[in-house]
Amino acid sequence: MDRYAVLQKILELNSFTKAAAVLGYTQSAVSQMIASLEDELDFKLLYRSRTGVRLTEEGKSLYPFIERMLLQYRAMKERANEIRGLDTGIIRIGAISSITVHWLPPLMKEFQDLYPNIQFVLHQGDYSSIHEWIKNGSVDFGFINPEAVTGIETRKIKEGAMSVILPRDHPMAANKRIKLADLADSPFILLEEGHYSEPLEAFKSCNTRPNIKFTIHDDYAIMTMVEAGLGVSILADLVLQRTNYDLVMRPTDPPISRTVAIGYKEKINLPIASKIFIDFLFENKDKLD
Repeated sequence: MDRYAVLQKILELNSFTKAAAVLGYTQSAVSQMIASLEDELDFKLLYRSRTGVRLTEEGKSLYPFIERMLLQYRAMKERANEIRGLDTGIIRIGAISSITVHWLPPLMKEFQDLYPNIQFVLHQGDYSSIHEWIKNGSVDFGFINPEAVTGIETRKIKEGAMSVILPRDHPMAANKRIKLADLADSPFILLEEGHYSEPLEAFKSCNTRPNIKFTIHDDYAIMTMVEAGLGVSILADLVLQRTNYDLVMRPTDPPISRTVAIGYKEKINLPIASKIFIDFLFENKDKLD
């Protein structure tokens, strides 16, 4: 299985050299392992160029099977560890930025106090990318909005409010609440969340559309742009905690909420460590603000 794990790491890091360093091999050994694998399969898996590494067409066709095989192998190893009474394991999580910043650090700290040998691998993305990572096995589970996904199991954690953020000198900054219809003429900065967006769904339900001027993938970049007077936005209250941006935060009319859930393909097939962490999360969900 080492050769397949090496292939996965090369693609993850886009480099033979970086993969060798992370895995503790020489670059020559990594190249030989890939060459041996290609000889066994009787076709090339990778193209190497100055810009990095990419799969051949044959490699693209085979790689989903390799990912599933590695996932099952890791699950088997963790099951064997559980049988032997060990607490080792790797938990692979897909999360949106607000969850990565505010929920996961204290949860992981408490969990590692109980299980000090557990490792975490975090993949940060949007609803679309997390959904795809769950389906192809890149992560064990992910934090998503259940309305944004299909074909996977979901388990709701909680609802969270979303608010308008405005520059301090905006004409509506003095309002206690902001009607969505009143935002239609303001330059709007949209958080890129894949194919589903809670603010866009809310505008649609009010039969109006925002005047989108920018689409950004990072909540904190959006706050910087709003502070600079480039527009207004709507973000989850969770990500607006503990920030030093000079902004005005107001609830919307009608209110907008975001449902946060755990998503996975099948809980019965999750690695043991991930099952335990999910149970731990729900035992402590009342602590999540």
